[in-house]
Amino acid sequence: MSRTAAPAPAGEVAPPGFRVARDLPIGRHALLAAFPGLDRLTPAERMVADPKARHRLFSETEIELVAQDLWMYVAPFTAPGGARREWRPVLSPDKDCIVIGESHLRTSSPLMLFMDIYHELCHVLQRRDGADLWPPGVSYVRRWTEVEAYRFVVVEARRFGVSDEFLRDYLRVEWISDREHRELLRTLDVPAK
Repeated sequence: MSRTAAPAPAGEVAPPGFRVARDLPIGRHALLAAFPGLDRLTPAERMVADPKARHRLFSETEIELVAQDLWMYVAPFTAPGGARREWRPVLSPDKDCIVIGESHLRTSSPLMLFMDIYHELCHVLQRRDGADLWPPGVSYVRRWTEVEAYRFVVVEARRFGVSDEFLRDYLRVEWISDREHRELLRTLDVPAK
């Protein structure tokens, strides 16, 4: 899950009100310490309509900032059986926690961080509902959990005018093949070039 942080193309910006605490020290923090006001943005309301459930999601979820070159992922409660052998995830057995690579938080565009944090919050909700986020033998682009989380952020990004070009780049992650990338684009109704 490593990546090189990248700025968004000119004109591609996160929605108003999205903030990032880029100077957060390495370690575990409240989600809203990293993304102040995230729970008050319209996508949060669309994600969790019930105010009490929304408050619980945003107040109980933590982030762990790590000195590694990676994007974000939900820390597993225990090591996933189907995970790649070289992946040594941070484990969080008793708390919902989203792991964030330091370079991603410090240097990625606000739009990229906006989409990533809401994507991972979708996974937190899915897991709370009993979903297996790492089912063995299922292609990344065919996991319903990934499709649902990507669909949520693609729809939200389109609401404030993010281009198909940015969405194509956003959906291009290094652990999928070109064929899988095209499949994900088709699934999410993002036109290929």
